[in-house]
Amino acid sequence: MTTQTRILLAEDEEDVRFALAQGLELAGHEVIPFDNASDVREFISRHFEGILISDVRLGADDGMALMRQVQELDDALPVILITGHGDVPLAVEAMRRGAYDFIEKPFPVSQLVSIASRALEKRRLVLENRALRQELAEESALEGRLVGQSPAMQRLRAEILALADTNADILIKGETGAGKEMVARALHEEGRRSDKPFVALNCGGLPAEIIESELFGHIQGAFTGASAKRIGKLEHANGGTVFLDEIETMPLDLQVKLLRVIEERLVEPLGTNKQIPLDIRFIAATKTDLEQAGREGRFRPDLYYRLNVVTLEIPPLRERKADIPDLFNFLARGARSRYRKDIPELTSALMDRLMQYDWPGNVRELRNAADRFVLGLSLGLNDRHEEAKGDACRSLADRVGAYERRLIVEALAANNGSRTETADALGVGRKTLYEKMKKYDIE
Repeated sequence: MTTQTRILLAEDEEDVRFALAQGLELAGHEVIPFDNASDVREFISRHFEGILISDVRLGADDGMALMRQVQELDDALPVILITGHGDVPLAVEAMRRGAYDFIEKPFPVSQLVSIASRALEKRRLVLENRALRQELAEESALEGRLVGQSPAMQRLRAEILALADTNADILIKGETGAGKEMVARALHEEGRRSDKPFVALNCGGLPAEIIESELFGHIQGAFTGASAKRIGKLEHANGGTVFLDEIETMPLDLQVKLLRVIEERLVEPLGTNKQIPLDIRFIAATKTDLEQAGREGRFRPDLYYRLNVVTLEIPPLRERKADIPDLFNFLARGARSRYRKDIPELTSALMDRLMQYDWPGNVRELRNAADRFVLGLSLGLNDRHEEAKGDACRSLADRVGAYERRLIVEALAANNGSRTETADALGVGRKTLYEKMKKYDIE
């Protein structure tokens, strides 16, 4: 027999054993009947996918002893005990020791079927959770978190391992959705600071009026509304890592103060002259060219050069399409865990479609597609299949216009809606871009 067997039934009375087995089988369960305890033990393991139903009295054997032996192998394997009237106190004691349930003779088979069904569901969940924990343990390694065997990803993982144990500040460059925070967390978790805080701040997501207080903290009464002392994110992260995402969106006046903190490793909460020493590694991330932003007066060049000690570049997904199959499988397994749904069949047609798409939203967009796939929905890709069908019915000018509109929309998405950055990416002037957005009704 294999581990697919669902119910082990130990009962020394032949008529009772036959009746119970028949009733369980009619309810759709697979049953292996036994008249002793010793034969049962051969089937028990941590991977056994079923449950045990045993009489407390098994002739010369002891059902309680059998339960204890099962618990030694796997204390999460449900054991249901069958008792005679005089054995009820014994069964109650067994419940205290971890038995799933007990049932007193005489009883209708339907009652046992109901208890067994619940026990099997519990067993299924236990094994599923174990499998997921095993997957997570295996995927906790760097290769499991940053999936892909393309040369670009192998090089990125090697760079992370080389830098993780250093104190060098790092600038991560990558398009929207490429996985910049994941790389930052990998740098933290693979290094000596892994047991200290990892504090992630989205510089573009914090209102300008509170970002200084969030970073540096303040004392009571430092400004209107400061009713209590607040520990800033930098002080909270002491000993660990601070991740500054979308660093290009930080206000210029705050960039000056951040530069001083990075250079001196000291923080001064608002409302006080006291300086607090910091032992922090700074990791910043950007999707723009900070050097160009510095020339345009949108980012301080001195802060850029201070952050740019080491730069890691994350390749966009369209430049490493060989990683898509493994990455999609990895993301689908994560979706299976979150939504508790089986993964549908991964057909060659589906994989071809994934490989042909350009993924302007990068890994984030691929994750959304994997979620929708597991949920049984359409992939949600803006992949123009229907648009291509209609091309044959349109003029050349219309088809060129549709293509141009699509390129602009994708570039806007890749640059988080920034028209200046989109114009730079497309190699056109901002005025030209504005005119074309108006022409094609792009907001």
